[in-house]
Amino acid sequence: MSARPAVHLHRLAVPQPVDTVLFDFHSTLVDQGSSLEWISGANELLAESVSHEVVPRAAADYLDRVWEHARAVDPAAKRDRSTEAHRTVFVGTMVKSRGITEVMAEALYATLTKTWHAYHDAVPVLRALHDEGVRLVILSNTGIDIRPTLEREGLLPLADAVVLSYEVGHVKPDPAIFRVALDSVGADPSGALMVGDSAHDDGGAAALGIRTLILPRTVGPEHGLELVPAIVSASGWRVRA
Repeated sequence: MSARPAVHLHRLAVPQPVDTVLFDFHSTLVDQGSSLEWISGANELLAESVSHEVVPRAAADYLDRVWEHARAVDPAAKRDRSTEAHRTVFVGTMVKSRGITEVMAEALYATLTKTWHAYHDAVPVLRALHDEGVRLVILSNTGIDIRPTLEREGLLPLADAVVLSYEVGHVKPDPAIFRVALDSVGADPSGALMVGDSAHDDGGAAALGIRTLILPRTVGPEHGLELVPAIVSASGWRVRA
């Protein structure tokens, strides 16, 4: 039997009680809602304009995965580095869907955030953590300001910081954006937990030694966020259930 490789304990970061949680935004705290509802809102906007175009309901499946399709149009994720690129990539992605004109794509973009709503367990979980003194950072790859949505959904008052890729110039999984998030609240990687829905993007936190929880995108009002206080509590930080 071969000998096990030596483990140099002095080189390993010793996990500390979790005192800081970094939350991804889209499909982690907030669900984008029904694509049919999104289409309905865009059609209402089109009806108010001089255009008589209507977004077809058949575009719902494509629209539901629009940001996944956007990777083919924008593999370097420029959409998450500027507001202008974000709009351009969205419209350029949508017009690749059958029956979608640029006018329709612009109407969809104008109603982008209207169907975004917090998962039912998002506010209670963030409030429980906040009330126990856990530092909370909302960290998102995005080319738009999501703060109005966070405010509308009751999440913004519970966050100690909001870090957006287009504002800081780094995009997940680049470890640099996680470092910015930690620095925004004076946190250390050994005492942090990253919570997201993408193993590729949010998993980048592990490069800094941040413990990482991946909750894949779900359908429905709950997202299983109750796991977060349980993990924080198990780490040694006391969190009220």
